[in-house]
Amino acid sequence: MTLRHLLTVVVALVLLVYPFVVNSFWLVQIGGRTLGFGTIVLSLVFLTAYTGMLSLAQMTVAGVAGYATAYFTAPTGGVGLELAWPVALILALGLATLAGLLIGLVAVRTRGIYTLMITLAVAMAFYYLTLQNYAVFNGFTGFNNVEPPVIAGLDLGAPLPFYYLSAVLAVLCYAGVRHVVRTPFGLALQGLRDEPQRLQALGYNVPLLRVLAFGLAGFVAGIGGILNLWLNASISPGSVALNPVIDVLMAGVLGGIGHPAGAYVGAFVFTIVDNFAIDFIARERFNTLIGLVFLAIVLFSPDGLTGLVRRAWARWAGTGRRRDDAPDDSTNIGK
Repeated sequence: MTLRHLLTVVVALVLLVYPFVVNSFWLVQIGGRTLGFGTIVLSLVFLTAYTGMLSLAQMTVAGVAGYATAYFTAPTGGVGLELAWPVALILALGLATLAGLLIGLVAVRTRGIYTLMITLAVAMAFYYLTLQNYAVFNGFTGFNNVEPPVIAGLDLGAPLPFYYLSAVLAVLCYAGVRHVVRTPFGLALQGLRDEPQRLQALGYNVPLLRVLAFGLAGFVAGIGGILNLWLNASISPGSVALNPVIDVLMAGVLGGIGHPAGAYVGAFVFTIVDNFAIDFIARERFNTLIGLVFLAIVLFSPDGLTGLVRRAWARWAGTGRRRDDAPDDSTNIGK
């Protein structure tokens, strides 16, 4: 059995059994948050691993979906317009995808650190917009009491349904990304990552491919943004401020920016540290602790925790093969 097949079986079993071996806090605040936050990180990993573009605006796109969902399902203080939840979710995901496309239009002609800085500028511009605008974003207060829908008597806001909803959406997003990168579009994106000039010489529209990649990443981030909104039952400018924007990047690097699985591994590690750091150090020292964890991962495993696992598996498998190929000493007895 290959490492990929083994991990697939293990992850499926863990996702199914997890709710029955933990309490409600671990179910929602650890499991649910990991899956929702990890889906936002997945959008960043997709862009970085398969297109070579690093964006700091993925939490911003998630915030667009979150604000849109709140605006169309939970009007607050006269701000908002209540619609049927399917319509609201379609609009929210459509706006998130549009936001991704627009950010892509701004960022596609830049490279490296310039892409990073321009997407950070977009993220901060959106933060100040939400902070100062009351007609659409309700300013500093934002939206509160935003609950998931009730479908056929099933309250998706209850711990167990919310967890399984998050798990199903996370699995679909992960599988969707893995499928897309094997399609002609995904292969073109990888060619763009490695040899953009050669791809352009073959007749591909390189800027268009980059914009479309940002749009797809925006759709994935939008799903994570809606899950985060329902987890917290609220959204405000603090949800899209600088710290959450950087958190997405840190989680991606912790898990491994080169593979989609790293998004959820990094989100899990970040969530654990975020929730339990206060048990070991003062709350104001959290950034110091997460910074030390981040530094350790970068120094000892630049491709994150998933890279560490892959190398360990390769070493173990190589050792096993060498043992199998070794001559049997019993055949040499008496010679």
